Amino acid sequence: MRKHFRCDTKQDMNNQFIIRAATPDDVHYAQTIVDEIADSARVRGTGIARRTPEYVAKKITEGKAVIATTKDGKWAGFCYIEVWSHGQFVANSGLIVNPEYRGHGLAKDIKAAIFKLSRKKFPEAKIFGLTTGAAVLKINSELGYKPVIYSELTQDDDFWAGCQTCVNYDILKAKNRSNCICTAMLYNPAWEKNSKPKRTQWTERELDKDLKLFERWIKFKKAIMLKREERKKEKQNGK
Repeated sequence: MRKHFRCDTKQDMNNQFIIRAATPDDVHYAQTIVDEIADSARVRGTGIARRTPEYVAKKITEGKAVIATTKDGKWAGFCYIEVWSHGQFVANSGLIVNPEYRGHGLAKDIKAAIFKLSRKKFPEAKIFGLTTGAAVLKINSELGYKPVIYSELTQDDDFWAGCQTCVNYDILKAKNRSNCICTAMLYNPAWEKNSKPKRTQWTERELDKDLKLFERWIKFKKAIMLKREERKKEKQNGK
């Protein structure tokens, strides 16, 4: 899976990128990828399930990742596949783009590539994700994802254990994994086989059709949930 495209920056700098399935030769990018994922989360002020370089390297060697590079071998972007519930669910996680190349549609192309790889490797699996970003929600929507309630995602304890390193984990735990700051999204391959597919349950309306509304909703949701957690802690501390 290889895609070439031209990306013109504001300085008229033309770069040729290659988006492809990662191979063991790409393991040396693992530390850079992990560091950039963490830095990006800090800048956005959002929670994220942290991954180690070893974990990312394993995804690369297993052929469960997509990487984007420049023609001269500079890392440009990355995303990987996680498998849950004995192959019934897969997640496209860790989507990240080198800051130098953001704002030109590279994330969308990487997401499309990892989605295609997921469908090829796990054709019957449901593909899901959790996001607080309007851009990711838009990309997912264009690929066929729909917002769903948390109970429609994998209930694999190992998946949810990955959220323990997220700054919002206390909220998820307090909600018994039924809700959190993130919006849950799902793609079900069965929808393509049915001319009139049963619509999945939506909890946050069709926010994918209005990204500004989605962004406002996330801020409101975060403020409300964090305020409730603060009140709960105050009561526990006897204040």
